[in-house]
Amino acid sequence: MVSIRKSLPLLLVLLTPLASRSRPDAEHVPEAACSLFAQSAAQAFNNEFPNADISFLLLNARTGQVLASRWDQPNVPIPLGSLTKPFAALAYGEHHDSHFPAYTCRGFETGCWRPGGHGELDLAAAIAYSCNSYFRFLTAELRAADVSPTASQFGIEPPDGEMSGPELAGLGPRWRISPMRMVRAYLRLLAVREQPAVREILAGMERSARQGTGAEVDRALHSGGALVKTGTAACTHPRHAPGDGFALALVPADEPRILLMVRVHGVPGSRAAKTAGQMLRRIGE
Repeated sequence: MVSIRKSLPLLLVLLTPLASRSRPDAEHVPEAACSLFAQSAAQAFNNEFPNADISFLLLNARTGQVLASRWDQPNVPIPLGSLTKPFAALAYGEHHDSHFPAYTCRGFETGCWRPGGHGELDLAAAIAYSCNSYFRFLTAELRAADVSPTASQFGIEPPDGEMSGPELAGLGPRWRISPMRMVRAYLRLLAVREQPAVREILAGMERSARQGTGAEVDRALHSGGALVKTGTAACTHPRHAPGDGFALALVPADEPRILLMVRVHGVPGSRAAKTAGQMLRRIGE
């Protein structure tokens, strides 16, 4: 096995844009670099994060290649909670010329997970803090038929035809999406990042990493920043828990090269973000 420290130069090659490489055979370097980096990343994750409660998918964000994984049946649809919020927002934007309302979250009073609420929010802030209240308001009049075209565009399983309202923002267990399709949907967001609605969503994910529910990722990385979306969903493990936490991180924030999605059994999404940050820091050491 290749040690993670010996693979660091390969990681740097992987993260270097092709245009900046001057060697004649540079176009052949990334495949070898990915292979060795993938081997060392898998070794590091399995050795240092062996807990069976942690599932992960690590992808090359430029190519979509799976670099390392430990996830039982990643192609089987499961509830993914607030990871669906960006796609609900895009569906709303399709019907409102990409104009998103401001809204005041009052906590439990307006159906949010945070007792005291988040105060006044725009879409980016609602993504950053994963505000349930904002998304209850945003999706109040949405139906499955409104969201299905967005789901198709981004390659995720469409919601059941009878779904409506907050269920379309991951609030509830009915909309099930396979983890592998979800990570690829986030990569498709990067491909259309110049679209106004997508810019707001990615701004929210960057803010999440700085000060929102994904802040533990930036704390672990110290530099470079990340784009993060967290979620908490109904547990689907045989050993049942009240819920499972999800964190999806793209690093670095300005030009993502790595995507890591983590699920941690029995914790909220903000705790899963801490695990994701630790894992990303480990492969960057």
